[in-house]
Amino acid sequence: MKKTCRLKGLGCANCAAKMEERIRKLDGVRDASVNFMAGKLVIEAEDEKMTGIMESAKLIIRKLEPGVVVEGA
Repeated sequence: MKKTCRLKGLGCANCAAKMEERIRKLDGVRDASVNFMAGKLVIEAEDEKMTGIMESAKLIIRKLEPGVVVEGA
């Protein structure tokens, strides 16, 4: 399953790279990418784990950039 979300307020390219790195390490994630310029997150993961992965991804994002709003998750 592939999930795409908008990251409103993403203001740090370094933080985007850290988000991508940490989300990729989550159990069940096949691939993840954070496009800083587009403000977009794409996660490819196992269907049955996607809900938990999205919740964990939101926590990672909130920790690195508290002002970012995740839309479409």
